[in-house]
Amino acid sequence: MIYIQEAHATDGWQTDSNVKDKILIANPKSLEERGSVAHSCVRNLKIDLPALLDDFQNSVEAAYTGWPDRLYVIDREGRIAHKGKAGPFGFKPQEVREVLQRLVPSAAPKPLTLLQQVSP
Repeated sequence: MIYIQEAHATDGWQTDSNVKDKILIANPKSLEERGSVAHSCVRNLKIDLPALLDDFQNSVEAAYTGWPDRLYVIDREGRIAHKGKAGPFGFKPQEVREVLQRLVPSAAPKPLTLLQQVSP
């Protein structure tokens, strides 16, 4: 996960739903502040992925059209293997799973089989 610029900052484009939900975050002024906001996001949303920070030029966001949020899969050669539609409504985790299973077949879950009881 790459944490990009804050989408709904209190000193930017604040939304009524964020005010209602008490998600009140100002645009970070330092990498330390951005890291703190990213950590809070990961913790509160229970995201089980490593998080990296975009720089203040928002280079990753600009290169990958990551705003507001988007799912990507990058293959071992560094090529884009999957670019999802803009989230959250464009999120299709099953598409990501299918791409990952194709790229790393040994990591695909094995089908479950029913064990038959054998009498002695």
